[in-house]
Amino acid sequence: MARAPPRRPTVVVLLLGLALAFCLAVLSIQSSLFTASSERAANRVDLDSDEVRALSGFQSRVQQCVASRGLGLTADIIDHCKLALKFPKGTNSTWYNTQFKYFEPLEYKYDVCETILLWEQYRNMTTVLTREYLDVRPDGWLDYAAKRIAQLGADKCYNRTLCEDLLSVLLPAKPPFHPRQFATCAVVGNSGDLLKTEFGQEIDAHDAVFRDNEAPVNEKYAKFVGLKRDFRLVVRGAARNMAAILKGSFDEVLIIKSLTHKEINAMIKELPNPVYLFQGIVLRRGAKGTGMKSIELALSMCDIIDMYGFTVDPGYTEWTRYFSSPRKGHNPLQGRAYYQLLECLGVIRIHSPMRAKRIDDWSDIPDREEIRTAHAAAFRLKRRETGQSDQMGPFSNCKVWGTVDPDYGPVSGTSDMSETRKNSNYNKWEVLPFESLRREAQEHHVQMGGVSLYKMDGNKLDDLVCVRHEHSSS
Repeated sequence: MARAPPRRPTVVVLLLGLALAFCLAVLSIQSSLFTASSERAANRVDLDSDEVRALSGFQSRVQQCVASRGLGLTADIIDHCKLALKFPKGTNSTWYNTQFKYFEPLEYKYDVCETILLWEQYRNMTTVLTREYLDVRPDGWLDYAAKRIAQLGADKCYNRTLCEDLLSVLLPAKPPFHPRQFATCAVVGNSGDLLKTEFGQEIDAHDAVFRDNEAPVNEKYAKFVGLKRDFRLVVRGAARNMAAILKGSFDEVLIIKSLTHKEINAMIKELPNPVYLFQGIVLRRGAKGTGMKSIELALSMCDIIDMYGFTVDPGYTEWTRYFSSPRKGHNPLQGRAYYQLLECLGVIRIHSPMRAKRIDDWSDIPDREEIRTAHAAAFRLKRRETGQSDQMGPFSNCKVWGTVDPDYGPVSGTSDMSETRKNSNYNKWEVLPFESLRREAQEHHVQMGGVSLYKMDGNKLDDLVCVRHEHSSS
């Protein structure tokens, strides 16, 4: 019986055909990717020319500002976004990092585009933890609420009722404070340099004053630090002494930076003062210090922030506080550099002994129009580089949306509060009529459509929780 002829040519032709088709497909894909990539690159270059030009001009203004106001600091421009702040050669770097075993460097690099986007964002933010935030944030009660309660005994709020009981005494339903609520604010640190200049009356002339931790306010220090007491941001350790800290003031608002727990709650129930939790804190070691968070808190309420009592002048060899003995602590060079950058970005105005005799002239700091232009350019540049729409607006960075009723939720408090607290005015900010707000705050509220903006976690730009306030249809 004859054998069938071999079929190898057919197989070879088939394989060659498949190979040719595969090559054509690969070439087609590569061509498409190249074309798309080229188009994106072309679009980016076409757009970036204007943005880079605007940001480069702004960098020059920042450089001039640092030279004028930095007390020896200089700014070297790296590109349209990045610059390096440098201390003069011979600066005494006395602060030793025991963890990484090195002395503080004399040069710090910053991304001005990222920095201006971050800090301008705080002007529209809510920086107090609220019930609406926990309700709208995904797993807000289950996961996040547990992170704000110490000694809970669990890593999640499996028992929501228990967590609500532990937070209710300092948890308002909606934001008690609003962007643009105050025109001028003073953020007062604890540095010993406060004793070198009598800033007291100047500090008290502000619409609101923000202080840190256990800094005393009394007649002994009045001519140096003033007597006005409006807000105080405290770490958990200082919160344990809140009764002593708040003595003599029934209206000073206490904002706890990190966590609460049963002992703190018990003290709150005896006090007549408003007490809340800060929102936007990075819940880990190495997070920003209380002074920096005080600036964030103030920026969420104030148009102009004047900063006093921070270690920002040259020549310090130790960490000083105006009410206690010197001791080792913060890194003054890094802090000085960053605070100077913030001043030259229009976030703060620095007051210190070596600046006290200056004429009150801020013309060497970029004005609000220059800052708005640079902010818009940085925003478009960042969005284009990440392939996102560069359509700018107050809600561009909203990651999570939710809606609550304008009349939603109770004020903070619990049924077992003391008579002192129940009969006090501790909730005055929560029940403040809208019509009582400063005109600029009302206008901002209308422009935002009544939407509240919160940080999801830490200082990320693109992870906002945004809450509408609308009556439910019935």
